[in-house]
Formats: sequence, structure tokens, C-alpha cells
Amino acid sequence: MKQDHLTSDVTLATAAPAHPQEAGKGLTAAQLLKRSLDTFLAKDIKGWAELCDENVIVEFPFAPDVASRKLVGRAAIYEYLKNYPSVIDIQSTPTLKINATDDPNMAIAEWSVSGRVISNGNPYEMSYATFVTFKNGLIVNYREYWNPMAFMAAMSGAKF
Repeated sequence: MKQDHLTSDVTLATAAPAHPQEAGKGLTAAQLLKRSLDTFLAKDIKGWAELCDENVIVEFPFAPDVASRKLVGRAAIYEYLKNYPSVIDIQSTPTLKINATDDPNMAIAEWSVSGRVISNGNPYEMSYATFVTFKNGLIVNYREYWNPMAFMAAMSGAKF
């Protein structure tokens, strides 16, 4: 995947152990968030879900579908996101800024993507604010804000 103008002050080790929890040992929350976004943007949804705690809470407070505003558990979030790469083709990440917080277990990302909706060819341009809390190297809470009006316009009735 092409990533244009990607900016981040986060550096990761290149060799990762076989278990995501082991891979997270010794990394800061900002580094863990960078790793999770890199995994997601590489369209590795299974790999992204494996970076989540088994009882992760994922919230999309502005999601048009009320049922998807809060998902609990690794299996639930994988089921929700598994087809994402066949619905929306992310082609670039124009912006990415990851911020550490006073809480060493939490980081915040401000990021945007450009791509297209595969079924209708519409452009997909979205900005996100993502708040993530980690425990033992795994995501335990993931809350992401994005514009539901832009999402619905891009989808034009296509199902996610």
C-alpha cells in the first residue's frame, strides 16, 4: 500500500515475535498504536484483531449503524471488520500523527486516508481521531471518531 506524506515520530523494531502480546512488550502506547494502524492499513484484519485483547471494547460512537457503535471481544471486532479490505480500498495515508498522553497506557492518533469504495468507485476520504488504551501490549479499548455523513456519501448505499 502506498502511504503519502506519512508523518510520525514513532519507530518500531522490525523483528516481531510470533505472539502479538510478546511483540508489544517494552513498546510505548504510541509505538503500539503505530503498529496497530500499520497492520490495519496493510489490510491485515486478522493480524489487527490479534493485537486486541480477547475482551477488547471497540467503539465507533458516530457509526450510522447503532449496532456497530460498541463491539465487545476480539471475535466481534474481527467479524465486523473482516471484509473491510474488499469494501474500501485505502490507497494512501496523507496524514498520521500519534500523540502520547499522561496515561502511559494510552495514545491518540489523528490520521486520514484516501481511497475508493470498491463497489461504486466513489472516492473515500476520511479523517479519524482514535483513542487507544493498551494493557500487556494488547488493545483493551479502541475508540474512533469519524464523519458519518462523509462515510454514507462515499458508500452511497453500498454495504459495509
